[in-house]
Amino acid sequence: MAGFVAASPSSYHAAHALADALTRAGFIGHDEASAWDPAAAESRGFVVRDGALIAWRAGQDVSATSPVRILGAHTDSPGFVLKPQPDFVSDGWAQAGVEIYGGPLLNSWLDRDLGFAGRVVTRDGAEHLVHTHAVARIPQLAIHLDRDANKGLTLDRQRHTQPVLATTAGVSVYSLLADAANHAPAGTFTETASARLAADPRGVVAEDIVGTDVRLYDTQGAARIGAAGEFFASARLDNLSSTFAGLVALIEAEPAPGTISMLAAFDHEELGSDTRSGASGPFLAEVLDRLRAGLGATVEDTARANSASWCLSADAGHSVHPNYPEKHDPHVRPLAGRGPMLKVNANQRYATDAHGAALWAGVCATAGVATQEFVSNNTVPCGSTIGPLTATRLGIRTVDVGVPLLSMHSARELAHVDDLHGLARAVGAFYERA
Repeated sequence: MAGFVAASPSSYHAAHALADALTRAGFIGHDEASAWDPAAAESRGFVVRDGALIAWRAGQDVSATSPVRILGAHTDSPGFVLKPQPDFVSDGWAQAGVEIYGGPLLNSWLDRDLGFAGRVVTRDGAEHLVHTHAVARIPQLAIHLDRDANKGLTLDRQRHTQPVLATTAGVSVYSLLADAANHAPAGTFTETASARLAADPRGVVAEDIVGTDVRLYDTQGAARIGAAGEFFASARLDNLSSTFAGLVALIEAEPAPGTISMLAAFDHEELGSDTRSGASGPFLAEVLDRLRAGLGATVEDTARANSASWCLSADAGHSVHPNYPEKHDPHVRPLAGRGPMLKVNANQRYATDAHGAALWAGVCATAGVATQEFVSNNTVPCGSTIGPLTATRLGIRTVDVGVPLLSMHSARELAHVDDLHGLARAVGAFYERA
């Protein structure tokens, strides 16, 4: 898990890390713009779209009416994204313009050693994955200059969140990104980018960069902490925890005969998923259509397959916080270390229903994994997940689950290692369930 998080400072890196792991496990990558072999649905494969990935693994004797078992997750996390024309100077400090992405805990990003990570596109259309070392910091105002800071810190989302890079005029964020592109590890370029670098020994220069999808990331590595080493402290546990569990389970668990196991790792969940690579977009439906076309499925066959299919929408949830116990339901009290959670909401912010609860209880029992329930305090509305979106788009029964966290949406979140392992085992049992 720590290695996967380190390799995934952005959603684009996460999709690449997933693709790399799947390739090493014998899965075949597919190009969306090329014709697919009709036998693709009967094998192991994956396809990447921007910062999202969908992978599948067929069980024995799949057919046009074979149901799918989907683990749905997301690759993005709240934070900060680089703005266009990012370079500016304020009172002698070289800074970078950033925009807030999703709903981060802003104060958690203060005084951290930050880098830039994501993708850049050059004039020839080549895409490059990039990540820098620690080059930035969002500095907090000293207590001497704000004596009331500990009474309640208020941050202006524009003025107080722009990182400093240097005290030297002329520092260019694009130059930092170009240097990162030229020193990226082998295998992290697209074919177009690799051909371009082979043809031009200069590599990428700042003036070549015409498009960026780049974010800040915390350069501190994940670590096991706690008195007994039972906690896992890391960036982006929401929702790389679920994404990694799905990856491990897809590789290790044999699909039930006549079923197709799938991992759908979407982007942009923290923004509402309304993008071409988000759960509200067409990505999953298009992949399912292409696979079923290879199996000769008719409209009738597809409807039958969907009616027998399931999606586990796996996204991190909240453990009871010992310093804010009143924020949680007074009776349903999930705790870190007591197993992944079944997430329930009467207003369908989560897609779990009674049948979904029964399915989850069954897979956890099969896997020998403890589980617990999460429901919100009525005065504290909960967020949502890809679960209701997937259920709405495809009509596939969906159940929401996830590991309990402390400090969700912080730059550094906290989970229990037993819950992380338990989620992967439960997903494996879900894939193996007939």
